[in-house]
Amino acid sequence: MSNTSYPTISREKSGKLFEKAKEYFPGGVNSPVRAFKSVYGSPLFIKKGDGCYLWDEDDNKFIDFCCSWGPLILGHNNPDVKAHIIDALEKGTSFGAPTSLENDLAELILSHNSLIDKIRFVSSGTEAVMSAIRLARGYTKRNKIVKFEGCYHGHADSLLVKAGSGLVTFGETSSAGVPEAFVAETIVVPLNNRQAVEEAFQQFPNQIAAVIIEGVPANNGLLIQDKEYMEFLRQITRLNKTLLIVDEVITGFRLGFEGASGYYGIRPDIVTYGKIIGGGLPVGAYGASAEIMGHISPDGNVYQAGTLSGNPVAMAAGIGQLSQLLQPGFYEGMKAKTEKFVGAIRSHATQKGYTFNVFTIGSIFWFAFTDVDIQKAEDIDPSGMNLFKELHRQLLNRGIYFGPSGYEVGFISAAHTPQVLEHAAEAICDSLDVVLGSN
Repeated sequence: MSNTSYPTISREKSGKLFEKAKEYFPGGVNSPVRAFKSVYGSPLFIKKGDGCYLWDEDDNKFIDFCCSWGPLILGHNNPDVKAHIIDALEKGTSFGAPTSLENDLAELILSHNSLIDKIRFVSSGTEAVMSAIRLARGYTKRNKIVKFEGCYHGHADSLLVKAGSGLVTFGETSSAGVPEAFVAETIVVPLNNRQAVEEAFQQFPNQIAAVIIEGVPANNGLLIQDKEYMEFLRQITRLNKTLLIVDEVITGFRLGFEGASGYYGIRPDIVTYGKIIGGGLPVGAYGASAEIMGHISPDGNVYQAGTLSGNPVAMAAGIGQLSQLLQPGFYEGMKAKTEKFVGAIRSHATQKGYTFNVFTIGSIFWFAFTDVDIQKAEDIDPSGMNLFKELHRQLLNRGIYFGPSGYEVGFISAAHTPQVLEHAAEAICDSLDVVLGSN
């Protein structure tokens, strides 16, 4: 390891584009984390991606571990996905009417997923979760929702909440513009705490429509839950005739074709999907048993609609991508190379005596400046974010791209070769030496 700082990458063109963007968009971006407020420098404006690489407008080349926040499990510009998109695009971009591609993608998913009988395509993960919540309320004729501190489910009003004081509490608004009346129907409890869930059901008997949890909480660190805890949630919801919603927007089709639910061996009442289905295009979905999905309009009285739902170009991209994930050994190979990559970094940190760990499941991983296990948001030491801020800068200078927040996870794609991962691990270890000091 060189243990030396690299020259700072040029951001001249990106910087100029960012200043111009501020004239058009709030904060200069169309999604907040892109503003690079948690790390050094101005945002990088990306020009192109191919395989496991990104190039920005200043022609800096990076090994990409953001993968568009997860959906690019095959890497950028995958030839088969691209071919499917082009074929669909040549026939039109949107019809607002059924196409055979919707049937094809639905059949591909349902024939290899034992957890759901029917599916409804939407345009984003947020829309999928919002629709699932409405379905749960319409089905149970109850209003309250239980969510967990540290889990993110998109920016729908009733879920954009944080915990108040106390073990079991109504959420507090975490964004201006969310009416207190909406938030009052959301109960927030800590993760990995059975007592809190039990108390919620005791305090609000026959009032809770659904309990919602991320398949693996991965929007506020990587908070891997024990199988026993997930089984407990399945049991207590059934006991109270409450629906269990597993939000698989990140984990769906990434941990396996049946996502975290399949990994844990549980059958949720409703599952939400997103990201990976679209192969890089905007797609979300939610699914459940035929009986529960029968309550969705036009069969039932729970209304949900969308002009771009089942968009033919997005459906084609999904077919091109998900077909490849069904190849024998795909997920086993992804897990193996991720564990080798993570293992090299862990080994280096251990040899150096650094207070640092890498949490991982499947092809997802997360860096944390800690020597303890982390399963809930309150276990994350905020001071570690200052160390990540410097680590992020060192990594960019070495051609390694991560999402610009220490709370965000990293992803490995099929395009990351063993050689690329070995090089990246060396760059990460070298960066750790600069940030944490060499012994």
